[in-house]
Amino acid sequence: MFGFMKNKKVKIIRPVKGNIVEISEVPDMAFSQKMLGDGFAIIPTEGMIKAPVSGQIVQIFPTNHAFGIRTEEGLEILIHIGIDTVELNGEGFERQLEPEQYVKVGDPIIKVDLEYIKSKGKNIITPIVFTSTDRVKEFTISQDGENEEIAIVRLT
Repeated sequence: MFGFMKNKKVKIIRPVKGNIVEISEVPDMAFSQKMLGDGFAIIPTEGMIKAPVSGQIVQIFPTNHAFGIRTEEGLEILIHIGIDTVELNGEGFERQLEPEQYVKVGDPIIKVDLEYIKSKGKNIITPIVFTSTDRVKEFTISQDGENEEIAIVRLT
């Protein structure tokens, strides 16, 4: 179990190649209105979702469409692959590891068939949300093309 570190910065690495968009552009009110926390989203151009940070996988939904990861600093991140993709009951998603495992930044977590998801009428936009809202002081996003480091989160 990790201890919580105060006044730390956590670098977030791009979990999947694609275009970064503001969380407010996600076509789902739970995300766009930051009900689950602040963050950003990526419109993926490839199907391997990787760990954006090193930490412990705290949850992978049974349908494999979303997972949560916690860093040693106490930052918790939810990555939700697509919108309403829970309705696909796991079709198009392939889990690469199991909950409770520790991962290093860049480790593969979920393989997703983006074309299948789109063929079922689902939006592939992928929100990356900081769910430990009481810990996040601020964050900045880098829009530097395909730069691997896309965000820095300052914790309280």
